[in-house]
Amino acid sequence: MRSILKNIKLLRPPEWSRKAKWIAGSFVFLTLLASIGFMIIYTGGYFVVSDEKLVLDSATTIETEDGQVIERMYTQNRTLVSIEDIPDNVKEAFVAVEDARFYEHSGIDFKSILRAVYRDIIAMSKVEGGSTITQQLVKNLFLTNDKSLMRKTKEAMAAIYLERHYSKDEILELYLNTIYFGNGVYGVEQASKYYFNTSVSELTIPQGALLAGLPKAPNSYSPFENPDRALERRNVVLSRMEAVNAIEAEEMVSLQGATLGVEQGEENDETWSNSYIDAVIREAAVKYRISREELKRGGYRIVAAMDPEMQELSAQHMKEGEFAPGSNGKTEGAFTLMNRKTGAYEAIVGGRDYQHGQTNHALTKKQPGSVIKPLAVYGPALMTEKYLPYSLLVDEQRSYGKYSPRNYDGQYDGLTSIYQAVVESKNAPAVWLLDQMGISYAKDYLSKLGLATEDKGLSIALGGLSEGYSPMQVTEAYSAFANGGRLADSYTIEKIIDRNGKTIHEHKSNGKKVFDQQTAWEMTQILETTVTDGTAKAGSYSKALAGKTGTQQHPTVEGQNKDVWFAGYTPDFVSTLWMGYPSSGEDFYLTGGSEYPTALVKSILSDIDKNQELTESFKVPEGQKELPRPIILPEITDASGSVGIGGWRLFSDKITWTPSDDERIIYRIYRLGDEDRKMVGKVTGKGEANVGGSDVFGVTSYVVVPFDPLTGLEGEASNVVTIH
Repeated sequence: MRSILKNIKLLRPPEWSRKAKWIAGSFVFLTLLASIGFMIIYTGGYFVVSDEKLVLDSATTIETEDGQVIERMYTQNRTLVSIEDIPDNVKEAFVAVEDARFYEHSGIDFKSILRAVYRDIIAMSKVEGGSTITQQLVKNLFLTNDKSLMRKTKEAMAAIYLERHYSKDEILELYLNTIYFGNGVYGVEQASKYYFNTSVSELTIPQGALLAGLPKAPNSYSPFENPDRALERRNVVLSRMEAVNAIEAEEMVSLQGATLGVEQGEENDETWSNSYIDAVIREAAVKYRISREELKRGGYRIVAAMDPEMQELSAQHMKEGEFAPGSNGKTEGAFTLMNRKTGAYEAIVGGRDYQHGQTNHALTKKQPGSVIKPLAVYGPALMTEKYLPYSLLVDEQRSYGKYSPRNYDGQYDGLTSIYQAVVESKNAPAVWLLDQMGISYAKDYLSKLGLATEDKGLSIALGGLSEGYSPMQVTEAYSAFANGGRLADSYTIEKIIDRNGKTIHEHKSNGKKVFDQQTAWEMTQILETTVTDGTAKAGSYSKALAGKTGTQQHPTVEGQNKDVWFAGYTPDFVSTLWMGYPSSGEDFYLTGGSEYPTALVKSILSDIDKNQELTESFKVPEGQKELPRPIILPEITDASGSVGIGGWRLFSDKITWTPSDDERIIYRIYRLGDEDRKMVGKVTGKGEANVGGSDVFGVTSYVVVPFDPLTGLEGEASNVVTIH
């Protein structure tokens, strides 16, 4: 037995062999563990880095065609800039102060880490960081600011990943566009504009050094709030630049003596452009499917059609002009101005002092009142062969079922022409004509004009709609008359350019024909007379203007108004102005009428004319003729008569009266009988007539009746002339 045990003992490996195997096994295990750890560190960045977050939020600018920035929209106030546009001295300043070995390491700088640890131990506190620019970029884009081991591990993994997949210039570009500079400013380009009022490409060495010193403590080193500390920090950066041979020692000393050279850019706190910007944002969403949120992060350049001079002038008039008085404080208003030829909106004012977030009344639907009459009734009527400008309409108070429209002044002529019905804005003839034409026929034209409605009643003729139209919609519809029958393809956005400089959307006019040229020209002349002699004569404007007023009665307050309008056009522009209250409750009503928006439009146009001379008169389209002006029949009260001698009979009666200045009027002379009257003569444009056949021994009576050859209507008879 002892021999067997002795042999077994001899078979056991020696102690040193067992230890060697254990050490070897541990080494293999640790090597494997280290390899796995290395592979995790080396490849784990894939799970930390997000391609989506590498696309930086960038402000969208809304600007004019000549490059004037009107407004910036952003979640982070940043303007992206390419690394090629950043001067070397600016890049060198950031590298010198943040990561001097940036171009040498692969994302993690172990030498800097060891140096930082050593200095922290010596100082017994945290005095120096060891993070590289790449690590800072990772922390800014993908991680939080916590100081856990896991966060530092992720930071290292992501930094290595970025260094493997992106060039140093790409990483530095991302970093310089990402960092925060205080006061809500992100990225070196926007920081340059904020602190120096210039682009980063124009920065000097000390200016670049000042920016490079800010990210460590933006508020503490702000040159506006702490100029002494900012100067001290800038000079530290210049010293670091000298230490890494970015500048010479002599240059450093000279530059450290330079002033800060800051110049804060002016912040735009004016409100005159706000309404227009709101319309641009709406058009971007509706027409181009770009949301407000995308605009605030997408870095677009939107070239707007706005004319800043006209926009500011219009906003000033809306703020200071005379508005229709009302029952409950100041009334509101909205004004739009469209270029007649292009369809470009050059001014949009959505309120008397519109602020972002308020209701933009230029985009809000209101009941249009009588401004709809030319669009829904008279324009469509003139498109038929049945009606001409001087065709007669019934002007009587009638009932159509439960609907009984009345003229605003309670006066009725029995018959009136289309021309005169428009000029005087009569209600009864408009409803009568719509009933004759058919509601569906009128609604077809409204749809073509972009004014589709679900309403089905005759109140359409007077603008009594359930929903109504916005001032912008009314302006667009009236452009059809201004453009020879073609509806303008209106717009606020000329083009949209993405962050890469590519034009992704551009306006292309695509107006459609609604009325023929003759109808548009006839309506223009009628509406021009409306401005000079009709309901739109309030105010003063010396040049060509055609337009229509509109007054919508308050639904619950008898005799008061809810909305008042003027819509019209010159040979250059189409415009609409609405006034009223946002609310239509019984405590909110207007005590003034459409003369207020009419006068204010004329005031705006007069001021525009001072800055850019507007066209004097409307041009007669080729192949068209001017309509004769309406004839106003006079009231004759001074007719007199006497016996004369002459004619084929021995005696005649001579009738005299004071004629109108309008020589087109025909005067009919009637001899009065016992039961009727008989026309015995007529003259045109004169104030006297000889009538034969007088009874020398009797008494004869006459009246003079003015006659309108355009409409075929007679006026009121004169006083009775009795000749003995």
